[in-house]
Amino acid sequence: MADLTPESAQQIGSAFVQKYYEVFDSDRDKLAAFYVPDEQSSQLTFESNFLRGQVQCVDKLKNLPFSKIQHVITTIDAQMTIDGGIMILVTGQLKTDDDPPHSFTQMFHLRHGGGSWFVLNDCFRLIIHNM
Repeated sequence: MADLTPESAQQIGSAFVQKYYEVFDSDRDKLAAFYVPDEQSSQLTFESNFLRGQVQCVDKLKNLPFSKIQHVITTIDAQMTIDGGIMILVTGQLKTDDDPPHSFTQMFHLRHGGGSWFVLNDCFRLIIHNM
C-alpha cells in the first residue's frame, strides 16, 4: 500500500462509505466483509452499546428492528492516521420502514490489511434532540 495523502484518504474514505451503505441498505448479511474477521479487532459502539469482534458487530446491525433502510449521506470527511489508517466522519439521514427520516453521525477508523480496508472502530449515533 502506497503512502496515504490527504487526497487519497478522502477518496478511499468516500468510496468505502458509499459501498458500506449500499450493502447496509440492500443486504445486511453481507456486512461481515467490512469488519476484521476475528473476535477482538473490530469494535462497534452503537447508541452507547459496545460490541467487539466481527460476529457481535454484524449480529447487532443485522438484527436492528426494521426491514427497510435508506441512508442519505450529507458529508464524508476523511483523514489519514499516523499509523496508516483512515478516520472517517459521516453525517446524513436515514429512513427506516415508514418512520420519518432521522439525522445520524457515524465514525469509522479503517485499517489496511490483506489488500482491503477493514473497520477497526465504528461509532454510530442518531441525532435526536429532546427538548
